[in-house]
Amino acid sequence: MNMKHTKRIVWACLAIGVLLAGAAGVFAFSLGKYEKVNATGPVVALRVTGLSDGKAHFYKFTDSGKEIAFFVVKGPDGAFRTAFDACDVCYREKKGYEQRAEVMVCKNCNQKFAINRIGPHEAGGCNPSYLPHQLRGATITINVADLKAGARFF
Repeated sequence: MNMKHTKRIVWACLAIGVLLAGAAGVFAFSLGKYEKVNATGPVVALRVTGLSDGKAHFYKFTDSGKEIAFFVVKGPDGAFRTAFDACDVCYREKKGYEQRAEVMVCKNCNQKFAINRIGPHEAGGCNPSYLPHQLRGATITINVADLKAGARFF
């Protein structure tokens, strides 16, 4: 083998290695998006501490082997919003949402939704599918029955 051919092989191997490392990093990062939560009786309870930063926090609840994804975000108006990480239209793509400043963006169709508007009156289309919750003191509670009702998205 001549030196020129050896260099090409080395560079090709390096390029493949970099691509594989990048793909592994993206895959590992996407797995880390969700924090797993469990029910305590009929509810999932989340402490408000740590949720007041204005960033969307993503969770997964497992029911009979099915993982149900949702997020909690404190809007600029100070109210907490909860929604499934899915919408009525794009849920089949299983891409969910990402936050960009004060909006949640559907990662499939790029529609943007103001965080302050996420709720029971903004339904249908690519709106984040509303997930009812209760705020009691320093705890957000979500009924397991409401989580199970969203299983169809996942």
